Amino acid sequence: MTADVTVVGAALFDEGRLLAARRSAPPELAGRWELPGGKVEKGEAPEQALVRELREELGVEARTVGRVPGEWPLREPYVLRVWTALLEPGSPAPEPLQDHDVLRWLSPGEIWDVDWLDQDVPAVREALEHRPAAR
Repeated sequence: MTADVTVVGAALFDEGRLLAARRSAPPELAGRWELPGGKVEKGEAPEQALVRELREELGVEARTVGRVPGEWPLREPYVLRVWTALLEPGSPAPEPLQDHDVLRWLSPGEIWDVDWLDQDVPAVREALEHRPAAR
């Protein structure tokens, strides 16, 4: 039995809106939407990995707020775990720097307007239940 490899996802909120990122790679995922994030590296705490991934993928400074209950299996051996997160004051606006070609801030009424990756749908639903208070 192989150990799960954690993939961290950010439910990044700003003024009540959720950030969605459209995949540009790999080809089988391109054009579908996900919560930004990536793999936890050896010796790295998941929260640290999430902050690093958001810096690398989006060019933002963010902080985690809380773990979203649950985990969602991806292809073996990966498992998705999600944290709510907020941009730090003074952070640049997010830009699609790696693995994505478009970003969208989705208001509560727009959340399901994008074609989320299948495994992200339950994670997004759960994240919406645990969204941080708007600031």
